[in-house]
Amino acid sequence: MGANEAPVTLQGKYVRLEPLRPEHAVKLWEIAKDHLHELFRWIPYRLESLEDFQVFNRHILEEQKRGLTVPFATFERKSGQIAGTTRFMNMDLPNRKVEIGSTWIAPRWQRTAVNTEAKFLMLQHAFEVWKCLRVELKTDSLNQRSRRAILRLGAKEEGTLRKHMVTWNGRQRDSVYFSILDMEWPEVKAGLERKMEKR
Repeated sequence: MGANEAPVTLQGKYVRLEPLRPEHAVKLWEIAKDHLHELFRWIPYRLESLEDFQVFNRHILEEQKRGLTVPFATFERKSGQIAGTTRFMNMDLPNRKVEIGSTWIAPRWQRTAVNTEAKFLMLQHAFEVWKCLRVELKTDSLNQRSRRAILRLGAKEEGTLRKHMVTWNGRQRDSVYFSILDMEWPEVKAGLERKMEKR
C-alpha cells in the first residue's frame, strides 16, 4: 500500500461510491437541508448551511491531497441519486489501519441496503485490497442509534475516549471506538452478505 491512495470508485448492487468532488457539496446540501438536526446532531463540526457544506467539502478534499482521507459521495444505483457521503479517514496505511467515518445517509435511504452495502464495499476494499489489519469506527457516546448500528455490522466495542473532542457548539464529546480485525473479516463479510440478501 502506498502512503497516498488515489481516489477510487466502489460499486455494488445497490450503491456506487464515487470520489467526492467540489460540485457534490450543493447536491448533498439539497438532500440534507430539511433534516439538519436529525442528520448532524452528533457531528462534531458545523453543517448548518450551504456555505458550511462547501467549506467542509474543500477541507476534506485538501485532506485527501495530503493522503489523510479518501472521501466518497454515496449514490443509489437504481435512481442514480446522491444519498449521502462517507469516507476513509485517519488513514495510517504503513500500519495497515484506517477508519470508516463521517458517514450520513439522507432519510429517504435510511433503513435500506444503501448504508449496509456502502460499509461492505469499504470494508472489503480495506481488508482485501489494502490488506488492512484493522478498521476503526467511532461515534459520539450519546448516539445510541449509531452505536447499535456499528455493533450490527459485526464490529467490537473497544472503549470510550473521554473528552475526546470539542464540538463546534462547545460540547465536550466522549467518543466510543469500535474495530474489525483482519481475522474477523470473513465472518463479518458473511454476515453483511446475508443482511443484503434479505433486502
